[in-house]
Amino acid sequence: MVFKRRKPRTYVEIVSESFYPRGGWTRAVRYVAHRLQRLPDPAHKISRGIAVGVLVSFTPLFGMHFILATLLAVAIRGNILAALLGTFIGNPLTFPLIAAVSMELGSWMLGHGRVPLTLVLSAFSEASINLWRNFIAFFTDEPVHWSGLDVFWDRVFLPYLVGGLVPGFAAAIAAYVLANPVIAAYQRARVARLKKRFAKKRQRVISRRLSAPAE
Repeated sequence: MVFKRRKPRTYVEIVSESFYPRGGWTRAVRYVAHRLQRLPDPAHKISRGIAVGVLVSFTPLFGMHFILATLLAVAIRGNILAALLGTFIGNPLTFPLIAAVSMELGSWMLGHGRVPLTLVLSAFSEASINLWRNFIAFFTDEPVHWSGLDVFWDRVFLPYLVGGLVPGFAAAIAAYVLANPVIAAYQRARVARLKKRFAKKRQRVISRRLSAPAE
């Protein structure tokens, strides 16, 4: 393969780079911003995509953020790639803060007791294991257990989902309001630069033709 790594990354490198990308977070943010600015769609469609990606990052549907962002981007006619890039607002550095705010707000809205953040993280891990075991149980003689998942749904997942929608919508609106004029200004400036470059090339071609000796 042309784009295959010469030296495959180890598991330790994959995990470490998820917390601190190679080149640093500043370079990663610049790369995402560069990709967003180079997208061909109008600014409002790109901004819609960004807003969708930001909103999805506040949901507890881990492992499905890309799929959900794509579906929502199609539904509101936003840019799909911008939506996927927008999900990077949820990363190992921001997820603890997002989870803490979402759980605190959701527990209060639903009238549940407060769940410590450390238990939230372990609850998602245990729920994933239980789901996998129940899936395997359908094809074996092992019993299916849903009691642990019922507790997870009531005390962790639902509060996270409900509480995450409020700051999620607020962050999505803020992302749209901030991104739309910035991207529109960048696109106008880029078009102006391209027109200026084309005019210079055209002028050089005309000058060569005028200065060329007549046959």
